[in-house]
Amino acid sequence: MRARKRLFIGLLALGVGLLSVLVIFAVYLAINWEQPLNRILLMILAFLIVIVLGIVSFGIAGIVLTIWSARTIPSMQHLIRVTLNVLFPICLMLGRALGFSQEQVRSSFIEVNNQLVRALVRARRNNVSKEKLLLLAPHCLQNAECPHKITLYPDNCQRCGDCQVADLLSLRDKYGIKLAFATGGTLARRFVQIYRPRAIVAIACERDLASGIQDANPLPVLGILNQRPSGPCFNTCVDLKEVEEAILYFLRNLGINETLRGLAAPAEKYKEKRKWKGKMDKSIPG
Repeated sequence: MRARKRLFIGLLALGVGLLSVLVIFAVYLAINWEQPLNRILLMILAFLIVIVLGIVSFGIAGIVLTIWSARTIPSMQHLIRVTLNVLFPICLMLGRALGFSQEQVRSSFIEVNNQLVRALVRARRNNVSKEKLLLLAPHCLQNAECPHKITLYPDNCQRCGDCQVADLLSLRDKYGIKLAFATGGTLARRFVQIYRPRAIVAIACERDLASGIQDANPLPVLGILNQRPSGPCFNTCVDLKEVEEAILYFLRNLGINETLRGLAAPAEKYKEKRKWKGKMDKSIPG
């Protein structure tokens, strides 16, 4: 079950509160310490923490405003990225201390990231072409007993229907995007270097998605959690409707006419087929 965005935002706010307490404690020690050198060092430490505190406070404000208004704030994008990178490990520790699992915290982080990416995509126009969109999927979506490995060559898939690899290949062919199957973070980063995408739709578990989103920064990544009915990394699956919606979310900036033509093509072929069949039926006597 996905965690709500408020969990990660709450942990961000708690992290800022702890940094504030740390500043107060450092100042208190500096005032009451007898040795001048230690006082100076503590005041420098407090000053540095205050700078970090100011940066992450503005970053959290940018995150909240972006999510609340569903609009990106260009001047705060860098602060938001810095805030997420600095406070994410702290949020994991705070979440564990409060009884939340790391999967819950990561899932909430992914939801926050997706909301920020959607706001960023809405604010930009014609910035992602289909050739520059990468669909990155885990190899565990393939049936574990299949002898046709698709990690380096997705088209090795025989499209037998025993797993969802064929469905992802169909989405690739339908929209003309890039598709890669990775066995882990190292290979995923390699595919990003090879394809040099402008945006990524990534399918993975909470851990791999959270780390991958951070590694791909500042590339926009829409993360989709996989489903693990047989346990982690074994015969996993994914909501294909959610994957297609994420693809279209990026591609809609191609130009609405091109996208609609691509979606309408199968329907037009179906109409032509029905029209031809109707003529044939009329030509048959009786």
